[in-house]
Order: sequence, then structure tokens, then C-alpha cells
Amino acid sequence: MAEITAGLVKELREKSGAGMMDCKRALTETNGDTEAAMDWLRTKGLSQAAKKADRVAAEGLVAVALRKDGKGMTGAVIELNAETDFVARNALFQAAALAAAEAALETGGEVDAITVAKTKDGEPVGEMITSLIGTIGENMRLRRAGHFNVPVGAVASYVHNQTAPGLGRIGVLVAVEGEGDQAALSDLGRRIAMHVAARAPMSLSADDLDQAAIEHEKAIFTEQALESGKPANVVEKMVEGRIRKFLEEVVLLKQAFVMNSDQTVEQFIDETAKTLGSPIKVVGFTRLALGEGVEKKTDDFAAEVAALST
Repeated sequence: MAEITAGLVKELREKSGAGMMDCKRALTETNGDTEAAMDWLRTKGLSQAAKKADRVAAEGLVAVALRKDGKGMTGAVIELNAETDFVARNALFQAAALAAAEAALETGGEVDAITVAKTKDGEPVGEMITSLIGTIGENMRLRRAGHFNVPVGAVASYVHNQTAPGLGRIGVLVAVEGEGDQAALSDLGRRIAMHVAARAPMSLSADDLDQAAIEHEKAIFTEQALESGKPANVVEKMVEGRIRKFLEEVVLLKQAFVMNSDQTVEQFIDETAKTLGSPIKVVGFTRLALGEGVEKKTDDFAAEVAALST
């Protein structure tokens, strides 16, 4: 029986992306043969995929895809989760994330529709992910997606903390309508997408903002103003001023542009429209930050390493 060393397990884990204990078991079952262990992981993985479904998957990648459609463009962004950030560096996982984003170009931003859509290789996205769970040995899920189609104009993207082209931890799409030069509109959209990645606005305009969010802030501001002991008419003006400031902080078009704080995003758009000589309208944006809103679990990695020696 070949000795299953920590180094051998590490080598298999780097090659396969599977978990440490799965790699150790695979090597044990195949008498230390790395290639045979790779095959073992693949054949055993599919039957074990369902058992991994209750594990928290909050790492992974956000992927974007763009397509020119004549005078218009289509863009998609997806979030494919896994259990560890190690998997994000796995070439198979990266390829799967990009394949899912490309499939979303055809289906729109509904996760259920993307899951049953076929990749360029003819494999349904859901089956591709299930197969990958077996190969890599971690729970995975296609969690969220966004999609824009602009008949005339551009859809631009920006990926922050980029791992590989089109892949990273934050993905943004910005849809721009306009008759002007598509390359110029794409550049405008990309600049705004970089702003969105940095500032995380809550809505495109004040009209789009959830009224409940405004009322929540208004209640807090009113309580604060009343504590000042000012007359009711003064309190009202104080609250109006604070709500106006709140909107400037959370509404994209009202935010100070990160590349030039002397102008708002709306003013930057208007300035660009004058330069191009035709109207421009930003019609929407989507920002996906990896693991946002997922309750993460802290694993005892030291204990996992120690288990290798048992």
C-alpha cells in the first residue's frame, strides 16, 4: 500500500479542485495513483453531489458576457457559488461560470431559465454544474443573474477583483440607449459601471428607489430632528434636506461621479451626450457582489489539515 502523504493529497487537490478529505480517500482507494484518483473523483462525484447541497456556498465567481447585435447589444451577468475561494482559481469552474453567462445571453436573467438552457457544447447548464460538483467535490449553485438588451446603444460591463477575463468578485452591467457611436457609448457605460462597482447605488433614479427605504430613512431623520427641540416647520425642512442628501448618496444619477467628484453621474452623461451630438439615456444597471447576503460559515482549516494524519 503506497503511503498517502500530505504532499500527494495537496498535488491532487491542486489538479482537481476537490476537497482535502475527498482527495485523501481517492488516493487511498487507488493506491496513490494520481491519475486513477482523478478518475475516481469523477466517477464517485455525481452520486455524492446531492449530499453536498446543504453546505454553504458563498464563494465562487461572478461572470459577465456581452454580445453585439447590430446597432444594439446584449449583456448578462451571473453569480456561480462554491464553498471555497480556492475553487475560483480552478480552470473548470471558471469555464463553467463563463458558459453560464453566455447561456444567459439567450435566456435573460431568470436563474431557472438559465439552468435548463444549453451551453455552446450542447450541455444544459444545470447538468454542467452537477457534473462539476462531482469533479471538484464542493457544493455549487447558480444563485443570481442579470440581463440587458438594448436595441440601439450599448451594454457595458466591469469586473472588479478580476480573476480572469470576464470573471471576478463583483460584476456590473450598465445599459445605455443612444444613436451615437457604439464604441463611445460602451466607454461611457464602462466608466459608469466602474462607478457602480465602487459606490453600490440602490437605484438608477429617485423614482426607482423603494419607497419603503425612503420612509424608513424619513422616520429616522424625523426622530433625530424632533430631539433638537426645533419648531415643526423647521423640523420639516431639516428632514427634507436630509432626505435630499440621502438620495444623493444612494441614487446613481444623483451620486458624485467617482472619476470627477465635481459633477454628478447625470451631469457626466449629459456632458457626453453633448460631445457625441445625440441624446443618451442610461436605462438600467445590475451589480452582483460575490456572496452578498449569504450567511457564511467559518471552517476550522487547521482541524482539516490535522485530519490528514489520522
